[in-house]
Amino acid sequence: MERKVFTHVVANVVLAVLVVAIASIGFFGATANVFNSNDSPIYRGTGDKQVSLMINVYWGTEYLDDMLAIFDKYGVSTTFFVGGSWVAQYPDMLKKIYSYGHEIGNHGYNHKDQGSLSYDANVKEITTCGKLVFEYIGINMTLFAPPSGDFNNDTLAAARDNGYKTIMWSRDTIDWRDKDKDTVFSRATKDTSSGELILMHPTKHTRDALEEIVRYYLDKGFSIVPVSTNLGALWTSSNNTQAD
Repeated sequence: MERKVFTHVVANVVLAVLVVAIASIGFFGATANVFNSNDSPIYRGTGDKQVSLMINVYWGTEYLDDMLAIFDKYGVSTTFFVGGSWVAQYPDMLKKIYSYGHEIGNHGYNHKDQGSLSYDANVKEITTCGKLVFEYIGINMTLFAPPSGDFNNDTLAAARDNGYKTIMWSRDTIDWRDKDKDTVFSRATKDTSSGELILMHPTKHTRDALEEIVRYYLDKGFSIVPVSTNLGALWTSSNNTQAD
């Protein structure tokens, strides 16, 4: 009797160990997929002595001409992530930005918190903006910056499935909140290093600080480049390919 009980206990222990092992494999496998898959967002580039100024545009159109003039003065090309609803309202400004040689990225259509959206809703936000930009300047964008940096796994999958890399940032000027030229300059330049992706918006104080930011990097021997250039080895396909 005791032998039977002992055998039964051992069998249950072995079974429990197997269940835990299988569950652990599933858990850690899922975790690995989240952090090691090609869906993972990119937070900085790999370019040597290169930085990128990422300009997210849903508003601030009145400051864009001045910003474009500064970039043009110093021969700088960067990346503008445009919102679809803004493009619908200001198609001529989109065309102007692109004509100045800047890279155009996707910033969704309605500036929604995409981390709260389903896969299908994420796809709609991304592709609606993409189709509109294609309509006006004939390019297929391949960089996507989630509004407010908000995303979930569905966002990452939706971007990937529609040919986009999800781009975040390595530093944020927070220029939409702190309306001070010196603060914007400091956040854009303090303790920076190669590969920085620096987030900003078309605001008055950013416009006022922009030339000083550009000169700072150029004087330090950095190149200011579009995000796709800064990604270097992370970049596996050309961006802004002209459509046939």
